[in-house]
Amino acid sequence: MWKRSDGNPARLLVTALVLVGVMAIGVGAANAGKSDPKPSGPAASDPAAGLVGNETCATCHESEGKSMEHSLHGKAQDSRTPSAKAGGSCESCHGPGQKHVDSGNKADIRRFNAISAREANETCLSCHNKNAHEQWQGSMHDARNVSCVSCHSAHSYKSEKAQLKTVTVVQTCETCHKQEAMKAQRSGHMPVREGKMECTTCHSPHGSTNVRMLKAGNTINEACTTCHAEKRGPYLWEHAAVTENCASCHDPHGSNNDRMLVAKTPMLCQRCHVSSGHPPTVYDGQQLANASNRMLGRSCVNCHAQIHGSNSPAGNRFIR
Repeated sequence: MWKRSDGNPARLLVTALVLVGVMAIGVGAANAGKSDPKPSGPAASDPAAGLVGNETCATCHESEGKSMEHSLHGKAQDSRTPSAKAGGSCESCHGPGQKHVDSGNKADIRRFNAISAREANETCLSCHNKNAHEQWQGSMHDARNVSCVSCHSAHSYKSEKAQLKTVTVVQTCETCHKQEAMKAQRSGHMPVREGKMECTTCHSPHGSTNVRMLKAGNTINEACTTCHAEKRGPYLWEHAAVTENCASCHDPHGSNNDRMLVAKTPMLCQRCHVSSGHPPTVYDGQQLANASNRMLGRSCVNCHAQIHGSNSPAGNRFIR
């Protein structure tokens, strides 16, 4: 412990001043290597890179700025979102805005409604390039020059799910796939319009290595049996039409026939079975008028109940 040598007030004052000076020098030296902190985050600007920050963009584009704050892109706490990147969310997608601010010219900023689908997709794929989006390049939609902004919107979205331009996934798909959408309104249909399924339940809109952009399997049968496992087989007695393609008999989007068949039975069956196994009778309106027992109820499958396949030793006719 420090102890003074005498009680001289002048000497005590000098000693105190020397101690204060030493402490001040130490603090200054500690801070000498530190620079002033620079602003960072979504609203940060960087003149060297031509970035002006979100606040500058919002002075003119107020509605777009507000919509971005409440969107999936605007969640700054997620390091993967544009809001968490340098320059903030606006310039992450639209590019540096300094030139646009100085000139006021729309051509000096990236506008997604004025650029090609390929260029718009490249911007989106700079972030969305994994998982469900990794197979976009070369997909059926990409080959047909479909743009990401054809379905999605960063600002004017109606569904928070994937920021779609429509309220539901089905509404988005049916803007192009009208024929399939109309089939879903028929009496026999997939439970899409009841909301139990979506188009994306079976299809992957961003690309797939499977046929018809299906999520599961490399054949239509493999996709169908993910739900209809009891029809998967293998069977002791196989029905060739079933083995080849479920869509040979069923329309997967909808039909006005029982069980979503592409045609009424027995007309459907006689597309292949003209006269085999039975007298060579053509089932038509005249047979219906005559109350033919092969035209009523479930027709052929009244007897051939195991039409998808049979495991019975006596099931070669799919009767059991």
